[in-house]
Amino acid sequence: MKYHVGVIAGDGIGPEITAEARKVLDKVGAVFGHQFDYEDILMGGCSIDAVGVPLTDEAIAQAKASDAVLMGSIGGNTATSPWYQLEPSKRPEAGLLKLRKSLQLFANLRPAYLYNELKEACPLKDDIIGDGFDMMIMRELTGGLYFGKRVTEVRDGLMTAEDTLTYNEEEIRRIAKRAFDIAGKRRKKVTSVDKANVIDSSRLWRKIVDETAKEYPDIAYEHMLVDNCAMQLVKDPKQFDVILTENMFGDILSDEASMLTGSIGMLPSASLNDTKFGLYEPSGGSAPDIAGKGIANPIATILSAAMMLRYSFDLDQEADAVEAAVKQVLRDGYRTIDIMPQQEDKKAGIKQIGTAQMGDMICERIVK
Repeated sequence: MKYHVGVIAGDGIGPEITAEARKVLDKVGAVFGHQFDYEDILMGGCSIDAVGVPLTDEAIAQAKASDAVLMGSIGGNTATSPWYQLEPSKRPEAGLLKLRKSLQLFANLRPAYLYNELKEACPLKDDIIGDGFDMMIMRELTGGLYFGKRVTEVRDGLMTAEDTLTYNEEEIRRIAKRAFDIAGKRRKKVTSVDKANVIDSSRLWRKIVDETAKEYPDIAYEHMLVDNCAMQLVKDPKQFDVILTENMFGDILSDEASMLTGSIGMLPSASLNDTKFGLYEPSGGSAPDIAGKGIANPIATILSAAMMLRYSFDLDQEADAVEAAVKQVLRDGYRTIDIMPQQEDKKAGIKQIGTAQMGDMICERIVK
């Protein structure tokens, strides 16, 4: 099969980590008989530098014409980069928000999985970690505060900022259905997270999730307030299977969950619409401080490519092969600097390698 993949390398370490994901996809193509054609798409700070805006209409059209889009990272140092002297609508992240809206990417999937080989990197105690954890955070991506009306103005002599949090029932229902569908392929449990004791939109969220759950009688579900969920993630992460939540809560909780795995550089993500189309990107940022040094961890981007194989192309065997190769590399003791033990253990055979070497090691282990 032939697939057309749009690639947004972006800023910072983005070009380095997407290069390794492309390398892995090419190896998958060679092993399983597929062809992946790539088209570079400009977005983020590099687009600002080139054309003055973070995302052009041409770039949106290129993304829409792709079978799926693989992204590295966008943005830079908010304290020093000239990109952040621009008004908010012209900054790198505005391009990503616009792209998500343009492609109707309403469902963000962020898995948080603790590899046995990386337990020492988890900040939690061993008695809490136990046999590890494996959760999927389902974040609604196109509604809520991030896309609501916003204004900053002087009112009664005081500078005042206002952000509007809005959800309608269909926006809630479609992400709830996706969460219950995915839970059906996992451990059949959904934890819906809201702030229904305070916020009207959360009360509507809870009502629609209750209605949706009736269509999935074999899926266990519960409601949990967001502040309690934040506590439970560090108290007992094993209890979670699929966490379903709105945009801002999901943004915060998914970053918290990612650090329980020891490094955000290990975690992929997918943003899907109602079709098979998706945008696939690592959960981490652009890390401008290490850009160009060849030390960035490409595993999250490589696993994002595996999610693309699974969710957009229905290539489950190929996705399994990539995920198995990543696990084998870790078993064999190879680490990028972010996942190295605090004290390098030579006897255990732990070896530090760079970005390109990690991509090569994973490619070597991809087999049918």
